[in-house]
Amino acid sequence: MASEQKLSANERIKAESRLLRGSIAEGLGRVETGALADDDTQLTKFHGFYQQDDRDLRAERGKQRMEKAFSFMVRMRIPAGTVSPAQWLAIEQLALQRGNGSIRLTTRQTVQLHGVLKGNLRSLMQGLHDVSLDTIAACGDVNRNVIASADPWRRALHGEISSLAVRLSEHLLPRSRAWHEIWLGEEQVAGEAVEDEPILGRTYLPRKFKIAIALPPHNEVDVFAHDLGFIAIVEGGAIAGYNVVVGGGMGMTHGETETYPRTGDVIGFCWAGDAIEVAEKVVTVQRDHGDRFNRKHARLKYTIDAMGLDRFVGLLRERLAVGLEPARDYAFTSTGDRLRWVEEADGSAHFTLFVENGRIRGGMLEGLHAIAELGVGRFVITANQNLILAEIPASARREVQAVLAGHGLDRSAAGLRRNAMACVALPTCGLALAESERYLPDLVGRLEVELERFGLGDDEITMRMTGCPNGCARPYVSEIGLVGRTPGIYNLYLGGAFEGVRLNKLYRRDVDGDAIVAALSPLFERYAAARGRDERFGDYLIRAGIVAETTAGLNFHENLSADVGSQI
Repeated sequence: MASEQKLSANERIKAESRLLRGSIAEGLGRVETGALADDDTQLTKFHGFYQQDDRDLRAERGKQRMEKAFSFMVRMRIPAGTVSPAQWLAIEQLALQRGNGSIRLTTRQTVQLHGVLKGNLRSLMQGLHDVSLDTIAACGDVNRNVIASADPWRRALHGEISSLAVRLSEHLLPRSRAWHEIWLGEEQVAGEAVEDEPILGRTYLPRKFKIAIALPPHNEVDVFAHDLGFIAIVEGGAIAGYNVVVGGGMGMTHGETETYPRTGDVIGFCWAGDAIEVAEKVVTVQRDHGDRFNRKHARLKYTIDAMGLDRFVGLLRERLAVGLEPARDYAFTSTGDRLRWVEEADGSAHFTLFVENGRIRGGMLEGLHAIAELGVGRFVITANQNLILAEIPASARREVQAVLAGHGLDRSAAGLRRNAMACVALPTCGLALAESERYLPDLVGRLEVELERFGLGDDEITMRMTGCPNGCARPYVSEIGLVGRTPGIYNLYLGGAFEGVRLNKLYRRDVDGDAIVAALSPLFERYAAARGRDERFGDYLIRAGIVAETTAGLNFHENLSADVGSQI
């Protein structure tokens, strides 16, 4: 008789955690090590941070029989990516005093601080709490930071979707008080029975869950790449409601065809006032039906593919107190940011600052400090890792412009560079197989030379690189995607849509930098000579037969018998 399937180890850890407490508090007091207990490193993700070590130093420290150079990456919960100048100054101070002196803007519109030592974790959390920020549910098997289109020049509409992002985030947060007890010293309630997790359940979700809100025509959030997406439908100058998208997700594992990226399906329209109800019920269906045995198969995309979309929608409708109507018309035109000043009728203005791969340090950090000290406007992080200085009043604009110019922050970038993104990868990410953030700028520089040769220097082409196949920079929906295999070696994917509505496909396997340039240069040349009017690079590759069109996650498989481009 076959043995019963066992729950994954993480399910045991969650079940025994006393609602995410574990032995984290005790581990913080162990001064003989810079690390936490193995089980606790899974629970700390729910508290918003990961244990890491400097992989550049592993070999040497191993030779000297020293403990790994442990530190922690701390990720904040910032729905819709908006912080005040005062909050920005607090984040900067914590980065300098408790981290490695840099701020990392992420593809999920939030901030990561790297290099935080164990002894600095509690003071960092308290510092965030002092300015009404936290890290609750920024990682872990919960709903992560809710992202939304960063479009402050449509102020009223941006305000609506930002408000929805905040309300969704708050509604779907864990109810456990573990974060407040461990990091703020809040006294534990008498008896755990008074605590409950009515939405997430006492063992939370099978895997992470991500929500994005898009405001057409801009899709910088890549709304089809998330477990749940809301596409705002604007009627009469206001948001009437949202088209609902379910089942997107980027992660996969090299060589395992049962794992794959998937773009979400539009299942209908909900009125604006019903969005939170819809989100809650989608989460509960995943809570109850997601795979808790195989974590590689535990995201919502696999739940939907296993049961079928029709059954999933049926289960969702059974739980909803409101109905879903037929989806309404919408159109996307891009996934990029607008790197320029945009003026409002009242004289205020917004400036989008280009932040290559989201890393802020040195002169950029100093310049933003000076702007934040003016105490005007808002700082809005974009899903492309850039930063919008929003709602700068006319009275302060000249001063802001002077600071930007004085620190060299008013520069733009050529088309490929301003549409490129990378994950952190080496040296700190434990999953990284290859470089990403540290390597992509150099590779982009080499490709820019080729683009200039063919008159394409300022053409916008989306390019994403990740150091592993988990897809944090959403490489599988970009026109050019690079996914790390081993140090210096990547898989090259081509043919995604500029507006983020289509998966790309494997074009070359196991290529280094020279091979990447050699593969792309002739395609740039052909594109320059044969493209149609306003035709995007990814669309041209499909029309020309260089890559086949991908319409669903199920036909995206990495282990093809031959490279897609082998006959080109």
